[in-house]
Amino acid sequence: MLAISLLVLLHEGGHFFFAKLFGVRVEKFYIFFDWKFSLFKFKPKNSDTEYGIGWLPLGGYCKIAGMIDESFDTEQMKQPVKEYEFRAKPAWQRLLIMIGGVLVNFLLALFIYGQILFWWGDTYIPVKDMTLGMKFNQEAKSYGFQDGDILIGTDAKRFKDFSADLYRDLSEARRVDILRDGKPMSISLPGNLNLLNMIKAEPAFVRPLMPARIDSVMTGSPAEKAGMKGGDQIVALNGAPIDSYNEFVDQLGRREDLLLTAKTPADSLKARTVTIVFQHGAASDARQDTATVTLTPDLKLGFFAPSLAAIYKPVTREYGFLESIPAGISYGWHVLASYVDDMKYVFSAEGAKSLGGFGAIGSLFPPVWDWYMFWKMTAFLSIILAFMNILPIPALDGGHVLFLLYEMVTRRKPSEEFMIRAEYVGFGLLILLMVVANLNDILRWLGYM
Repeated sequence: MLAISLLVLLHEGGHFFFAKLFGVRVEKFYIFFDWKFSLFKFKPKNSDTEYGIGWLPLGGYCKIAGMIDESFDTEQMKQPVKEYEFRAKPAWQRLLIMIGGVLVNFLLALFIYGQILFWWGDTYIPVKDMTLGMKFNQEAKSYGFQDGDILIGTDAKRFKDFSADLYRDLSEARRVDILRDGKPMSISLPGNLNLLNMIKAEPAFVRPLMPARIDSVMTGSPAEKAGMKGGDQIVALNGAPIDSYNEFVDQLGRREDLLLTAKTPADSLKARTVTIVFQHGAASDARQDTATVTLTPDLKLGFFAPSLAAIYKPVTREYGFLESIPAGISYGWHVLASYVDDMKYVFSAEGAKSLGGFGAIGSLFPPVWDWYMFWKMTAFLSIILAFMNILPIPALDGGHVLFLLYEMVTRRKPSEEFMIRAEYVGFGLLILLMVVANLNDILRWLGYM
């Protein structure tokens, strides 16, 4: 809520700034919508603007005099044009007023990214240093990858860290350079893999290979009751050899399929009951134990695996203040370009299912306060807000920009009746999109997606 409030405040502040700059009256400036009533409002003495906070957290707005917007104030548009109104100003001034919010959001994101690099630097684990290699799914293995391969780079560039960028680079690559058993090799790829399918596949196309080692055990968990301790290694699950933590998770995923088809409590208990072989210590001659345990209802054994940062040493590149400015611009531009490129997946069936609303936005943030993640996610949301608002859809800033550009090119202004109807259509599309996105959140929460 804090991130969204900040972004809405500054976005609407961009519109407000240019409106005031050109002498256009702003009648209302609201964070969130005040349909029927507001939580707070005030109007300074000798001011034309009412400031307030609405109760409906779906954005915010500036009600600019003489403009057809989401307020649908058609009565005002029937009155004679006044010099302080939006419609009385030249097209180039109206254009700047409309792009003011997007401009502020984009510049804000670049500024935040620069400050993140200045204060925290860029900390990551180089993919080439992941000496245990990767774990690949069957699709990846069909192209020639093998578990344990160390990824080096593609025909375009070297890999940096394990992130969405690595998947994106793989999806566009025609050649991938790897190390296998210490020997350099290359694998050919088609160059047009579906990025969304690579990430959403179960298991995913590629993951860092993690040892099936127990870091610590939760008190009262099935793992503790089975006698497991930190440092133990899982060797087998229901007779299937376990060579990595990845394989352990995959095997539990198969138990989830059984649990979903369970019809009686006995079926459920059977799906949750597993036999685990584990050894104390990592040595090959260490003592092994076998235990039959009942997993928790969400199929958890109740232990923590080592994190990547515990296995590999992260590296940090630090930036001076002046260095951080161009680095932040470059990073923000890369985030925007990647986001725009990924938009093509929205128009697929899987992409539509990936849409998310407020629940998805909330899941981006960590469960405990973390300034680094707060600012990083705020900058990312600012980039999204800027891009989504500039789309040429009526009711969005981009729709107004489209009509203004049409006016500037043809010297003809669209009729007010057309603008009002376009605003209704655009607003309806936005409401539909919001319903679909938040319905996806609910279905994911209920386990249907």
